[in-house]
Amino acid sequence: MQLSTKGRYGLRAICELAIRQGKESPVSLKSIAESQNISENYLEQLFAQLKKGGLVKSYRGTHGGYHLAKEPQEITAGDVIQILEGPIGITECTAKNAAFRCDEAEECRLLPLFEKISEKMTEAFDSVTIADLIREG
Repeated sequence: MQLSTKGRYGLRAICELAIRQGKESPVSLKSIAESQNISENYLEQLFAQLKKGGLVKSYRGTHGGYHLAKEPQEITAGDVIQILEGPIGITECTAKNAAFRCDEAEECRLLPLFEKISEKMTEAFDSVTIADLIREG
């Protein structure tokens, strides 16, 4: 699996939001875009998904912006990735949704390996919180 810019930029933006929300609230996308060198238009798309996924709240008006909907220690990297990228996995055939499974899934000798790898990837992303990323960064 290779994370797209959605996942990478989303994690960077959420970390930036978590750092800034203690100092300024709400935080504008423009300020996040400038500090992270990410297009503001692209961030709008990401934050629409993050809002729908319940990770951020938006505030309108002159001093509007965004705020985390939960504490940084309650949001995992896996939460962000799954909202922006979908299920974490090495191939589509490991998805829990049968619509993504290929016709040969029942006889596939590789499927158990792919499922094991996907499970470990999910565990790794879910074991790291936004607070951890901020502390380690």
